[in-house]
Amino acid sequence: MKWDMLFEQKEQPTFDQIREFVNNPLWEELNSYLQGAYKVQPKLSYSKCSAQRGWNVKYQKSGKSLCTLYPMSDYFIALVVIGNKEMPDAEVLIGTCSEYTKSLFNKTQFSAGGKWLMINITDKQILQDVKRLINIRVSLP
Repeated sequence: MKWDMLFEQKEQPTFDQIREFVNNPLWEELNSYLQGAYKVQPKLSYSKCSAQRGWNVKYQKSGKSLCTLYPMSDYFIALVVIGNKEMPDAEVLIGTCSEYTKSLFNKTQFSAGGKWLMINITDKQILQDVKRLINIRVSLP
């Protein structure tokens, strides 16, 4: 069953239910990393956006979005927005990323103040790419 059908807007899932649905150890690894490295707590949010409808997990630090995680069956999507300030560092970093992340970065158009990267986290290398992209967002004022 699709995520947005499993938990409709009026029925907020628990973090355990999300973890069980995703059923991928990379989910727990990224959540633990974000909470430990940046001392932030996840917030559940419901999106009515047709592109990725349903409950998601947001991470913010000092009012700045680090990423939004979208549960999928056996994987998940991390939305990381690379804005004008982060773009020079991201362009240097992207050369060291996986082919998947490089390709996604290069074909994603700059709009609404940034590159809105919807990254399918399916393996450890892509997870490392996401951690490094988030770090760019945190290290710039």
